[in-house]
Amino acid sequence: MKICVHGIPGLPLGKRNLKDARLDQADQLVEAKKKVYAQVDAVGEEELVQADAILTSDAGFPDLLLHDLEFLENRLGRSPEEAEKAVLLKLQAAIEAGTPARKVELSTEEREAIAAHRLLTDKPITVATEADLADHDALLLRTFHEAGWITYLTVGGKENRAWAICAGETAWEAAGAIHTDIQKGFIRAEIISFADFAEAGGETEAKRAGKQRLETKTYVMQDCDLVNFRFNK
Repeated sequence: MKICVHGIPGLPLGKRNLKDARLDQADQLVEAKKKVYAQVDAVGEEELVQADAILTSDAGFPDLLLHDLEFLENRLGRSPEEAEKAVLLKLQAAIEAGTPARKVELSTEEREAIAAHRLLTDKPITVATEADLADHDALLLRTFHEAGWITYLTVGGKENRAWAICAGETAWEAAGAIHTDIQKGFIRAEIISFADFAEAGGETEAKRAGKQRLETKTYVMQDCDLVNFRFNK
């Protein structure tokens, strides 16, 4: 996942660990050789268009709105088809009022009419206050979640690890984040919710308390589920 850092000087770019305290807690409860955080790629403003999400400041947010307004004005000046024009005008009015494109309710037909356009404010945007800027790790984790991403955990043995997936993905899709062979040979997912894991005091204790359940490939993953995939090798 790429997060564009916009208008926030001093936040280091590159591969960044998502320092989630829940993985830290899991690492205290389950012995493993190492701890591996999920990562995001923090990129510069030159990758605004390609990024999956944007992290900006209070001062930087208006610049994103202005960028989209300029695009809409230019597009409207080219006499677009009526269907497209109507959507462009709707977006223009909303953005002029300070509402990003992502928060404008559009029908399927309206979205199809502007499918070729890539407005910056149609991306997930996290706006950081001055106080927020003191904790870069927390900001990146917040941006990750606000963009619609979650993690799940695998624990024990070689590593305690967090894996990044999009919210709403199934167990079968999540298996592919580890390896396509696990996804292809998927049988069942052994799931323990993080709340049950933490309350029990570990994976073994949660199993003894009957908190582990078997789920099929259609199970929708929940944030910070502990998972063990059963699969044909």
